[in-house]
Amino acid sequence: MDLQAIIDDIALTLAERRGEGKVADYIPELAKVDPHQFGIAVTTVDGQVFTVGDAATPFSIQSVSKVFMLTLALGKAGEGIWKRVGREPSGTAFNSIVQLEHEHGIPRNPFVNAGAIVVCDMVLAGHKPKEAIGEVLRFVRYLADDETITIDRAVAKSETETGFRNYALANFMRSFDNLHHDVDHVLGVYFHQCALSMTCRQLSRAGLFLAAQGADPISGYSVVSPKRARRINALMLTCGHYDGSGDFAYHVGLPGKSGVGGGILAIAPGKASIAVWSPGLNKVGNSALGSAALEMLATRTGWSVFGA
Repeated sequence: MDLQAIIDDIALTLAERRGEGKVADYIPELAKVDPHQFGIAVTTVDGQVFTVGDAATPFSIQSVSKVFMLTLALGKAGEGIWKRVGREPSGTAFNSIVQLEHEHGIPRNPFVNAGAIVVCDMVLAGHKPKEAIGEVLRFVRYLADDETITIDRAVAKSETETGFRNYALANFMRSFDNLHHDVDHVLGVYFHQCALSMTCRQLSRAGLFLAAQGADPISGYSVVSPKRARRINALMLTCGHYDGSGDFAYHVGLPGKSGVGGGILAIAPGKASIAVWSPGLNKVGNSALGSAALEMLATRTGWSVFGA
Protein backbone atom coordinates (compact mmCIF):
# COMPACT_ATOMS: atom_id res chain seq x y z
CA MET A 1 0.00 0.00 0.00
CA ASP A 2 1.41 3.38 -1.06
CA LEU A 3 0.32 5.60 1.82
CA GLN A 4 2.02 8.69 0.42
CA ALA A 5 0.10 8.37 -2.85
CA ILE A 6 -3.15 7.85 -0.91
CA ILE A 7 -2.81 10.96 1.24
CA ASP A 8 -1.52 13.02 -1.71
CA ASP A 9 -4.68 12.08 -3.61
CA ILE A 10 -6.89 12.86 -0.61
CA ALA A 11 -5.33 16.32 -0.32
CA LEU A 12 -5.79 16.91 -4.05
CA THR A 13 -9.41 15.76 -3.93
CA LEU A 14 -10.21 18.04 -1.00
CA ALA A 15 -8.23 21.05 -2.27
CA GLU A 16 -11.29 22.86 -3.60
CA ARG A 17 -13.01 22.44 -0.22
CA ARG A 18 -10.26 24.20 1.77
CA GLY A 19 -11.82 26.84 4.00
CA GLU A 20 -14.99 24.81 4.56
CA GLY A 21 -16.59 25.07 7.99
CA LYS A 22 -16.31 27.77 10.63
CA VAL A 23 -13.34 28.47 12.90
CA ALA A 24 -13.89 28.46 16.66
CA ASP A 25 -14.35 32.20 16.92
CA TYR A 26 -15.59 32.10 20.53
CA ILE A 27 -11.91 31.77 21.48
CA PRO A 28 -10.46 35.05 20.14
CA GLU A 29 -6.99 33.67 19.34
CA LEU A 30 -8.48 30.77 17.34
CA ALA A 31 -10.66 33.21 15.40
CA LYS A 32 -7.46 34.57 13.83
CA VAL A 33 -6.44 31.24 12.26
CA ASP A 34 -6.56 30.93 8.46
CA PRO A 35 -9.34 28.39 7.73
CA HIS A 36 -7.78 27.36 4.39
CA GLN A 37 -4.97 25.37 6.02
CA PHE A 38 -5.07 21.58 5.80
CA GLY A 39 -2.56 18.88 6.73
CA ILE A 40 -2.29 15.13 7.23
CA ALA A 41 0.41 13.08 8.93
CA VAL A 42 0.47 9.30 9.22
CA THR A 43 3.01 7.56 11.47
CA THR A 44 3.01 3.78 11.07
CA VAL A 45 3.91 1.28 13.78
CA ASP A 46 7.12 0.45 11.91
CA GLY A 47 8.23 4.07 12.16
CA GLN A 48 7.46 5.41 8.71
CA VAL A 49 6.05 8.94 8.44
CA PHE A 50 3.93 10.23 5.58
CA THR A 51 2.77 13.85 5.36
CA VAL A 52 0.95 16.19 3.02
CA GLY A 53 -0.17 19.81 3.10
CA ASP A 54 0.33 21.93 6.21
CA ALA A 55 1.52 18.99 8.33
CA ALA A 56 4.47 20.98 9.69
CA THR A 57 2.40 23.99 10.82
CA PRO A 58 1.78 24.14 14.60
CA PHE A 59 -1.83 24.52 15.71
CA SER A 60 -3.74 24.54 18.98
CA ILE A 61 -4.65 20.90 19.68
CA GLN A 62 -7.35 21.90 22.19
CA SER A 63 -9.43 18.87 23.22
CA VAL A 64 -7.15 16.36 21.52
CA SER A 65 -5.00 16.95 24.62
CA LYS A 66 -7.67 15.21 26.69
CA VAL A 67 -6.35 11.85 25.45
CA PHE A 68 -2.94 12.56 26.96
CA MET A 69 -4.39 13.92 30.20
CA LEU A 70 -6.60 10.85 30.58
CA THR A 71 -3.51 8.67 30.08
CA LEU A 72 -1.70 10.61 32.84
CA ALA A 73 -4.69 10.42 35.22
CA LEU A 74 -5.04 6.66 34.70
CA GLY A 75 -1.36 6.31 35.53
CA LYS A 76 -1.87 8.23 38.79
CA ALA A 77 -5.24 6.96 40.00
CA GLY A 78 -5.88 3.82 37.96
CA GLU A 79 -9.43 2.59 37.56
CA GLY A 80 -10.42 4.70 40.56
CA ILE A 81 -10.96 7.66 38.26
CA TRP A 82 -14.25 6.12 37.12
CA LYS A 83 -15.80 6.95 40.48
CA ARG A 84 -15.69 10.60 39.44
CA VAL A 85 -16.27 10.48 35.68
CA GLY A 86 -18.32 8.15 33.49
CA ARG A 87 -17.56 6.22 30.33
CA GLU A 88 -20.73 6.78 28.34
CA PRO A 89 -21.34 8.95 25.24
CA SER A 90 -23.02 12.22 26.14
CA GLY A 91 -25.25 12.94 23.16
CA THR A 92 -24.91 16.61 24.07
CA ALA A 93 -22.52 19.41 23.16
CA PHE A 94 -18.95 19.29 24.50
CA ASN A 95 -19.57 22.20 26.90
CA SER A 96 -23.09 21.27 28.02
CA ILE A 97 -24.08 21.62 31.66
CA VAL A 98 -27.45 19.87 31.28
CA GLN A 99 -26.50 16.31 32.29
CA LEU A 100 -24.48 17.39 35.33
CA GLU A 101 -27.66 18.43 37.14
CA HIS A 102 -29.37 15.08 36.60
CA GLU A 103 -26.24 13.04 37.26
CA HIS A 104 -25.15 14.81 40.46
CA GLY A 105 -21.98 16.42 39.19
CA ILE A 106 -20.50 13.28 37.61
CA PRO A 107 -19.56 14.07 33.99
CA ARG A 108 -20.68 11.56 31.39
CA ASN A 109 -17.16 10.87 30.03
CA PRO A 110 -13.59 12.23 30.23
CA PHE A 111 -13.72 13.91 26.81
CA VAL A 112 -16.56 16.38 27.32
CA ASN A 113 -15.28 19.57 28.96
CA ALA A 114 -16.71 18.77 32.39
CA GLY A 115 -15.08 15.34 32.37
CA ALA A 116 -11.75 16.74 31.23
CA ILE A 117 -11.86 19.31 34.03
CA VAL A 118 -12.31 16.51 36.58
CA VAL A 119 -9.37 14.67 34.98
CA CYS A 120 -7.30 17.85 35.39
CA ASP A 121 -8.29 17.95 39.05
CA MET A 122 -6.90 14.42 39.43
CA VAL A 123 -3.62 15.24 37.66
CA LEU A 124 -3.28 18.33 39.86
CA ALA A 125 -3.28 16.22 43.05
CA GLY A 126 -0.09 16.85 45.01
CA HIS A 127 1.09 19.54 42.59
CA LYS A 128 1.01 23.26 42.15
CA PRO A 129 -0.68 24.29 38.87
CA LYS A 130 2.65 25.17 37.20
CA GLU A 131 4.02 21.75 38.15
CA ALA A 132 1.01 19.97 36.67
CA ILE A 133 1.26 22.00 33.47
CA GLY A 134 4.95 21.12 33.28
CA GLU A 135 4.14 17.43 33.74
CA VAL A 136 1.67 17.50 30.85
CA LEU A 137 4.14 19.25 28.58
CA ARG A 138 6.96 16.84 29.45
CA PHE A 139 4.69 13.84 28.83
CA VAL A 140 3.60 15.04 25.40
CA ARG A 141 7.19 15.88 24.45
CA TYR A 142 8.20 12.38 25.56
CA LEU A 143 5.45 10.73 23.51
CA ALA A 144 6.28 12.78 20.41
CA ASP A 145 10.04 12.47 20.99
CA ASP A 146 10.24 16.21 20.38
CA GLU A 147 11.41 18.81 22.88
CA THR A 148 10.28 21.73 20.69
CA ILE A 149 6.57 21.30 21.53
CA THR A 150 5.25 24.31 23.43
CA ILE A 151 2.14 25.77 25.03
CA ASP A 152 0.74 28.80 23.22
CA ARG A 153 0.46 31.33 26.05
CA ALA A 154 -1.68 33.69 23.96
CA VAL A 155 -4.27 30.94 23.39
CA ALA A 156 -4.23 29.99 27.09
CA LYS A 157 -4.77 33.64 28.06
CA SER A 158 -7.56 33.97 25.49
CA GLU A 159 -9.34 30.93 26.91
CA THR A 160 -8.88 32.10 30.49
CA GLU A 161 -10.48 35.45 29.65
CA THR A 162 -13.46 33.98 27.77
CA GLY A 163 -14.02 30.52 29.30
CA PHE A 164 -17.12 31.45 31.27
CA ARG A 165 -18.92 28.21 30.47
CA ASN A 166 -15.97 26.18 31.76
CA TYR A 167 -15.95 28.23 34.99
CA ALA A 168 -19.64 27.42 35.36
CA LEU A 169 -19.03 23.70 34.79
CA ALA A 170 -16.17 23.64 37.30
CA ASN A 171 -18.06 25.51 40.01
CA PHE A 172 -21.11 23.34 39.47
CA MET A 173 -19.02 20.18 39.97
CA ARG A 174 -17.35 21.77 43.00
CA SER A 175 -20.80 22.17 44.52
CA PHE A 176 -21.19 18.38 44.22
CA ASP A 177 -17.73 17.83 45.79
CA ASN A 178 -16.42 16.39 42.51
CA LEU A 179 -13.66 18.98 42.27
CA HIS A 180 -11.07 18.85 45.06
CA HIS A 181 -8.90 21.85 44.20
CA ASP A 182 -9.47 25.56 43.75
CA VAL A 183 -11.46 26.17 40.56
CA ASP A 184 -8.99 28.76 39.28
CA HIS A 185 -6.09 26.34 39.75
CA VAL A 186 -7.85 23.46 37.97
CA LEU A 187 -8.92 25.65 35.06
CA GLY A 188 -5.45 27.14 34.85
CA VAL A 189 -4.15 23.64 34.12
CA TYR A 190 -7.05 22.91 31.78
CA PHE A 191 -6.64 26.04 29.66
CA HIS A 192 -2.89 25.51 29.31
CA GLN A 193 -3.38 21.85 28.43
CA CYS A 194 -5.78 22.84 25.64
CA ALA A 195 -3.30 25.46 24.42
CA LEU A 196 -0.66 22.86 23.53
CA SER A 197 0.67 23.75 20.09
CA MET A 198 1.65 20.83 17.86
CA THR A 199 2.02 19.96 14.19
CA CYS A 200 0.23 17.04 12.54
CA ARG A 201 3.56 15.23 12.40
CA GLN A 202 4.18 15.68 16.14
CA LEU A 203 0.62 14.74 17.06
CA SER A 204 0.60 11.55 14.99
CA ARG A 205 3.90 10.53 16.63
CA ALA A 206 2.55 11.28 20.12
CA GLY A 207 -0.47 9.02 19.57
CA LEU A 208 1.55 6.10 18.22
CA PHE A 209 1.56 4.18 21.52
CA LEU A 210 -2.21 3.74 21.17
CA ALA A 211 -1.72 2.02 17.80
CA ALA A 212 0.86 -0.37 19.27
CA GLN A 213 -0.81 -1.88 22.33
CA GLY A 214 0.41 0.84 24.67
CA ALA A 215 4.11 0.76 23.78
CA ASP A 216 6.13 3.14 21.66
CA PRO A 217 7.16 0.83 18.79
CA ILE A 218 10.05 3.08 17.81
CA SER A 219 11.77 3.45 21.19
CA GLY A 220 10.42 0.19 22.61
CA TYR A 221 9.33 1.87 25.84
CA SER A 222 6.00 0.93 27.41
CA VAL A 223 3.63 3.86 28.01
CA VAL A 224 0.54 1.98 29.22
CA SER A 225 -0.51 -1.66 29.34
CA PRO A 226 -2.15 -3.23 26.26
CA LYS A 227 -5.43 -3.44 28.21
CA ARG A 228 -5.33 0.26 29.06
CA ALA A 229 -4.50 1.22 25.46
CA ARG A 230 -7.53 -0.77 24.27
CA ARG A 231 -9.75 1.00 26.78
CA ILE A 232 -8.52 4.48 25.85
CA ASN A 233 -9.14 3.63 22.19
CA ALA A 234 -12.64 2.40 23.07
CA LEU A 235 -13.45 5.71 24.76
CA MET A 236 -12.07 7.63 21.78
CA LEU A 237 -14.33 5.65 19.46
CA THR A 238 -17.50 6.08 21.54
CA CYS A 239 -16.96 9.56 23.01
CA GLY A 240 -14.13 11.29 21.13
CA HIS A 241 -16.32 13.45 18.88
CA TYR A 242 -19.00 14.50 21.40
CA ASP A 243 -22.49 14.37 19.90
CA GLY A 244 -20.87 13.54 16.54
CA SER A 245 -19.19 10.37 17.85
CA GLY A 246 -21.71 7.94 16.36
CA ASP A 247 -21.49 9.64 12.99
CA PHE A 248 -17.68 9.52 13.09
CA ALA A 249 -17.74 5.81 13.97
CA TYR A 250 -20.20 5.20 11.13
CA HIS A 251 -18.21 7.05 8.47
CA VAL A 252 -14.61 6.52 9.64
CA GLY A 253 -14.66 3.53 11.99
CA LEU A 254 -11.52 4.46 13.93
CA PRO A 255 -10.93 5.64 17.49
CA GLY A 256 -10.54 9.40 17.23
CA LYS A 257 -10.37 12.57 19.30
CA SER A 258 -11.19 15.97 17.89
CA GLY A 259 -10.43 19.49 19.06
CA VAL A 260 -11.97 22.87 18.21
CA GLY A 261 -8.60 23.97 16.87
CA GLY A 262 -9.45 21.77 13.89
CA GLY A 263 -7.22 18.83 14.74
CA ILE A 264 -8.20 15.17 14.94
CA LEU A 265 -6.06 12.32 16.23
CA ALA A 266 -7.19 8.94 14.89
CA ILE A 267 -5.81 5.51 15.72
CA ALA A 268 -5.68 2.47 13.44
CA PRO A 269 -4.78 -0.25 15.96
CA GLY A 270 -1.81 -2.31 14.84
CA LYS A 271 -1.31 -0.03 11.85
CA ALA A 272 -0.78 3.68 12.43
CA SER A 273 -1.51 6.91 14.25
CA ILE A 274 -3.03 9.64 12.07
CA ALA A 275 -3.32 13.38 12.68
CA VAL A 276 -5.33 15.65 10.43
CA TRP A 277 -5.87 19.38 10.76
CA SER A 278 -8.12 21.93 9.13
CA PRO A 279 -9.49 24.79 11.28
CA GLY A 280 -12.99 24.99 9.80
CA LEU A 281 -15.46 23.12 12.02
CA ASN A 282 -18.76 21.42 11.27
CA LYS A 283 -21.92 22.06 13.28
CA VAL A 284 -20.88 19.76 16.16
CA GLY A 285 -17.42 21.32 16.53
CA ASN A 286 -15.29 18.80 14.64
CA SER A 287 -12.99 19.58 11.70
CA ALA A 288 -15.08 19.45 8.52
CA LEU A 289 -12.23 18.68 6.14
CA GLY A 290 -10.39 16.56 8.69
CA SER A 291 -13.39 14.28 9.10
CA ALA A 292 -13.77 13.96 5.33
CA ALA A 293 -10.06 13.16 4.94
CA LEU A 294 -10.19 10.45 7.60
CA GLU A 295 -13.24 8.85 5.99
CA MET A 296 -11.40 8.73 2.67
CA LEU A 297 -8.26 7.35 4.31
CA ALA A 298 -10.15 4.64 6.20
CA THR A 299 -11.97 3.63 3.01
CA ARG A 300 -8.82 3.43 0.89
CA THR A 301 -6.71 1.63 3.47
CA GLY A 302 -9.40 -0.66 4.87
CA TRP A 303 -8.28 0.33 8.38
CA SER A 304 -11.75 0.66 9.91
CA VAL A 305 -11.91 -1.41 13.11
CA PHE A 306 -15.20 -2.80 11.85
CA GLY A 307 -13.72 -4.12 8.60
CA ALA A 308 -11.47 -6.90 9.88
